[in-house]
Amino acid sequence: MVKRGRIIAFFLLVILLGSTMGLTINNIIKDIKLGLDLQGGFEILYEVTPVKEGDVIDRTVLVNTVNALDKRVNVLGVSEPNIQIEGEDRIRVQLAGVSDQSKVREILSTQAKLSFRDVNDKELLDGTDLQEGGAKQSFDDKGRPNVAITLKSGEKFKKVTEDILAMYPNNVLVIWMDFEEGVDSYKEESLKPNPKYISAPGVSQVLNTKNVTIEGGNFTIESAKELAALLNAGSLPVNLEEIYSTSVGAKFGEKALDKTVFAGYVGIAIIFLFMLFYYRLPGMVAVVTLSVYIFLILQVFDWMNGVLTLPGIAALILGVGMAVDANIITYERIREEIRLGKSVMSAFRAGNRRSLSTIFDANITTILAATVLFIFGTSSVKGFATMLIISILVSFLTAVYGSRLLLGLWVNSRFLDKKPEFFGVKRKDIQSLAEVDDDTEVFTNFDSIDFVKHRKKFFIASVVMAVVGIGLLLIAQLNLGIDFASGTRVEILSQNALTAAEVKSELKTLDLEPKDVILSGNNNEIGVARFIGVLSKEEIANLKSHFNEKYGAEPSVSTVSPTVGKELARNALISVLIASIGIIIYVTIRFEMTMAVAAIVALLHDAFFILAFFSLTRLEVDITFIAAVLTIVGYSINDTIVTFDRIRELYKKKKRVKTFDDLADIVNKALRQTFGRSINTVLTVVFAVVALMIFGSESITNFSIALLVGLISGTYSSLFIASQLWLVWKSKQLNKKRPVKTDVDPEPEV
Repeated sequence: MVKRGRIIAFFLLVILLGSTMGLTINNIIKDIKLGLDLQGGFEILYEVTPVKEGDVIDRTVLVNTVNALDKRVNVLGVSEPNIQIEGEDRIRVQLAGVSDQSKVREILSTQAKLSFRDVNDKELLDGTDLQEGGAKQSFDDKGRPNVAITLKSGEKFKKVTEDILAMYPNNVLVIWMDFEEGVDSYKEESLKPNPKYISAPGVSQVLNTKNVTIEGGNFTIESAKELAALLNAGSLPVNLEEIYSTSVGAKFGEKALDKTVFAGYVGIAIIFLFMLFYYRLPGMVAVVTLSVYIFLILQVFDWMNGVLTLPGIAALILGVGMAVDANIITYERIREEIRLGKSVMSAFRAGNRRSLSTIFDANITTILAATVLFIFGTSSVKGFATMLIISILVSFLTAVYGSRLLLGLWVNSRFLDKKPEFFGVKRKDIQSLAEVDDDTEVFTNFDSIDFVKHRKKFFIASVVMAVVGIGLLLIAQLNLGIDFASGTRVEILSQNALTAAEVKSELKTLDLEPKDVILSGNNNEIGVARFIGVLSKEEIANLKSHFNEKYGAEPSVSTVSPTVGKELARNALISVLIASIGIIIYVTIRFEMTMAVAAIVALLHDAFFILAFFSLTRLEVDITFIAAVLTIVGYSINDTIVTFDRIRELYKKKKRVKTFDDLADIVNKALRQTFGRSINTVLTVVFAVVALMIFGSESITNFSIALLVGLISGTYSSLFIASQLWLVWKSKQLNKKRPVKTDVDPEPEV
């Protein structure tokens, strides 16, 4: 008898969820902060060095510097700046929505040290004598802008005027502003800017006052306000050397956001249609839970006060493709149980129970890779890793518990008792329950495939491709972007199609010669120029101004010093190494060492082929490439663990495993039974990746290509490398355990 109350409860729950999401999603999206790459802005990484020899850069000094920088940022009127200490001697400054980045550089790194001197250049007062917050823009009696300052001690100023009058009657007190921009960035002493002369008021009497006016210097109201603000912010307690910077024009950010969000709509829509078509009713449940999953991801990100970056949106879209994997694993197990002749309710319970450990193990290994990515990644990559970790955790709740709740309402209503077609199972494929026992093989559509038979061919093919790949890497090497090679990267946006010759010609007018110019965009409207070496602040300012005037959009500029480039390369290698070690430890604990080593060989195989592909195609390798490689590491081990979990299950069920053929039978059955899941999972992720590659921002095109290559390689290695390696190594272990034959006949059994 059908319990209609449960079906009604399902639809009421769906309506409730839909209404809640519909009423709140706009406010959530509106509250989420956008990163620099989505709204335009500026990011600088400073290396902090002492002003005087012997000074120590400790935590207190760094905190004081951050406070001073924060005061200076307030001068700019930037909303919600992000200033963070990194490591032992670095500070990263992120300012969204900044238009005049030359001005930002000047205000952030200028020392702005005020000094009062006599005519012999002897310092009598300096910026430390100013009262905190005691500078403000004012006007003289003729209405001209000036800066009024309040000193800490009127007595000290009285002593200064007395000394000047005693030594130099009717003489002057010279006021200087020591602008020391980026002291360590000037390689030659002659290039350091000289102190700026402000004024030289005459001293004709002793002045016992705290209030002093700085006049002269051809002040405008704006320049007087900036000087007052810099004086109030105080001089920096350290020198700041710029070792990395990136700026994104507002139009670049807006375009990247629109294109990537559209790519997300396309990719997610295709995934939803696939699930509905292939899994029928469970597919409909998956669409509901995936919608809730996306909503919860955005809500959690908003609660965390996180900053959404372009890689972060990519992680969200990829997360949908990977989140559906939990549904696919569960639904495939339910379909298997139905084919074995079990009732829908029994199949539902057994499928949920047997899929849980597989989903758990697969997600944990992916989280390991994402955590390593977060620890060693730069700011934008940290955003990607954060979104990936949140995606995995939330998908476990929605895809596992949410799907079970909603699908359970249908199953427990008894409406599906004699309707296996609602799960995509044909009646002719269902075996008679009377013929089924513990040794009955699960019927699949891939029983004719012998995966083990051709294992040597797969090994040889991989070895040959590896040798070719090593040759490519030795001869052609990688086309390293400035993230690793250091230098300057400029992205120029035009309304019309560009040519490389045109971009080079425009750069030549600025006395700039790029290493190369690459065109991108649907209509070649984006020109990417790379320079060996870091362009100076003046060169960057001139470049931005020129192209903004020429094409109506400020170009995006990134600079990376050789120090940072080497660090990023080293951190990338360490990331893959630590992720591999973590996975070996976890898989050994949960499975066995043989499986762990086989899994690591497979994922290193996948990472290597991404490198070889990029070497062959000469695609640029940037920091997002590492994010793609580590994502594939997580995905590859995810896919491999699903197969190993089935091998472990079949190994335990088989009563006697003594020969290679026994093991080969287990591996073949495991691969046949998980083949559908492997193909369906990779398809859903491929849908998301291809949508990003075709419709997404050009900034993550190479990232998407790396993911696509890795997905194909990962599926191949999971099916034809990892399991077969385990088979070979496990059979050798069995041979070692086999007792040595003797000439003595065994005693007859009684």
